[in-house]
Amino acid sequence: MTEIRPAATLALVRDSDRGLEVLVLQRTWQAAFLPGYFVFPGGAVDPQDPDVRACASGRGDAAISQTLSLDEGGADYMIAALRECLEEAGLLPALDDRGRALPGDHPVLSAGREALCRGEVDFRELCEHHGLVLPLDRLAYLGHWVTPRGAPRRFDTRFFVALAPPGQQAAHDGSETIAHAWRTPADVLADHRRGRLALGYPTLRTLRLLADFATAEALLRYAHANPPTPRPSRPWPARKGGAAWQVEPDAPAYAEVRRLDPQRRGMASAEIEPGRAVELAPGVIRVTAPNSGAMTGPGTNSYLLGDGDDHLVIDPGPAEPAHLERLLALAGGRLSRVLVTHTHIDHSPGAAWLKARTSARLVGLPPPPGASQDAGFVPDHRPRHGERLETPAGSLKVLHTPGHASNHLCYLLEPARLLFAGDQVMQGSTVVINPPDGDMAAYLEALNALGEEPFDTIAPGHGFLIGEAHAAIDFLVTHRLAREHKVRRALARHAPVSLETLTRHAYDDVPEEKLGVAARSALAHLLKLEAEGRAAQRAGQWVSREE
Repeated sequence: MTEIRPAATLALVRDSDRGLEVLVLQRTWQAAFLPGYFVFPGGAVDPQDPDVRACASGRGDAAISQTLSLDEGGADYMIAALRECLEEAGLLPALDDRGRALPGDHPVLSAGREALCRGEVDFRELCEHHGLVLPLDRLAYLGHWVTPRGAPRRFDTRFFVALAPPGQQAAHDGSETIAHAWRTPADVLADHRRGRLALGYPTLRTLRLLADFATAEALLRYAHANPPTPRPSRPWPARKGGAAWQVEPDAPAYAEVRRLDPQRRGMASAEIEPGRAVELAPGVIRVTAPNSGAMTGPGTNSYLLGDGDDHLVIDPGPAEPAHLERLLALAGGRLSRVLVTHTHIDHSPGAAWLKARTSARLVGLPPPPGASQDAGFVPDHRPRHGERLETPAGSLKVLHTPGHASNHLCYLLEPARLLFAGDQVMQGSTVVINPPDGDMAAYLEALNALGEEPFDTIAPGHGFLIGEAHAAIDFLVTHRLAREHKVRRALARHAPVSLETLTRHAYDDVPEEKLGVAARSALAHLLKLEAEGRAAQRAGQWVSREE
């Protein structure tokens, strides 16, 4: 099991003629974690950081720990954030022995920083030698992020914000960080959307928060008064295999059992059973088809929306009579529409069967060419992007989200803030992007557009409900861009190279038996790079066109 290390990050802000600005640093391309990404200064909590409490002022560890929902050690996160800020950015919001902010020519920012980075002195020794005081009350707690399972490195990171020390000049260290800039949060976010710089999810989340404020004073006033809600840390009682079960916070079923059983009675199911009707929201029932497998997980989820007079189905799944009869029985035989997210054969073939039984109208986009497509799906209505369909459960907004499939749609149930995502977002794995119909550039663009829509929970085509919905989307974007970086590095190092060989280098963390599927996504990345003028194919070999 990957060790989860405590870590801290500090967003330094200042006012400028362009509005609120924040310092961002670019990580070295040689970094094992998020290479080339733009981040805030930060890093792991050091075992010696608790010793530095002797040099701190403002708030004690007990008060800080309470704010961070910890039993103890909250001050150590703040100390780590300040230490990393000095090491990586050359800035230190500290006071001298007369209570004054450190000037730009203070020796701790130059010789002291270098000695700290070389390991010649620890942070406490440095502070005591220069008579420095660390005013922890000037740091405000912004957020908490734990790296999800599956990442090569996992961190339990606390995010803080502080006013940049006036008179000091930022300087990246040239080792862990290779560039720095003061930018408005809006500009950084815009460059990320255009693919000009890479941001991880927690950085994105923090930038979005910062972008809501015009001045540093307003931001800090808000942050000091509104610490984030504690992240769930205790198991949730549920049922599994007919017995009581405890669902851990990072388990796939956690968001669902919390939503369905907020009183912790232990009655929600921690497993997906084909044919079982699960009420997810008023007027919304999930029934999973019996088509479990490597590509479908526990099976395709069909969603039934309606009341006693009218129902519609989203994604009827395969033409499996027992599953479709179950949907009809739950709808009392009254089915007016069948919606599909896309026409892959695990999602839409049941539509024609239901139409033959009920005369329900079929809603979706026609199938593109391809062996994996349901060529028999003929829609009665082709919805437009942004169109709203009225249903007994409320307004359903149609969102065209190409990438996994060119005809892929998501449906947003606006009153419930619930997104029926089809295969746009998978639980516990990434979506296969299979050219020629699969398009990586379109997929990333669609994910970014989804990030602007108002929903809290994702109802995926396979698996449990996904909570922290926008975090899931941002994490997918981050993962895809990180993989693209590996493809680019493999191309630069090994070109000219075949698709098969490049896949082995860029997907060296993928089991041998899955490399064939990985090669399809690798090709999607290469085609995206080719369209951007950064890669080219010559005589069956791929080469880089980047300088």
